[in-house]
Amino acid sequence: MEPLFKIASKDIQTMDLEPWLEQKSDELRSIAHKWFTTIMKCGTDVQEVFHDGCPVACIGDAPFAYVNAFKKHVNLGFFYGADLPDEMGLLEGSGKRMRHVKLRPEETIDERALI
Repeated sequence: MEPLFKIASKDIQTMDLEPWLEQKSDELRSIAHKWFTTIMKCGTDVQEVFHDGCPVACIGDAPFAYVNAFKKHVNLGFFYGADLPDEMGLLEGSGKRMRHVKLRPEETIDERALI
């Protein structure tokens, strides 16, 4: 079994969610806020940090999910997404571990598949 990826304290950025969200378009802001809030409700031990310019959910120093907003979509990403079941084929990415789902304002997605 491979060791967990851990975020070192030197790699955590001093940022807050609300100012980060305010920099995003209204459409993307609501999507990013909704899904990061959902991620943070996954357990009482989930912590929010900023890493690589976006909000990341961690347990201790081990990240498991993130949200990032781009020009026309929001990525809901999973650090170990390659290991997740994906019956609906929503996960994208070709890396060894990480996968993401692109959420676009104009597209409807079965949210139950993401929970």
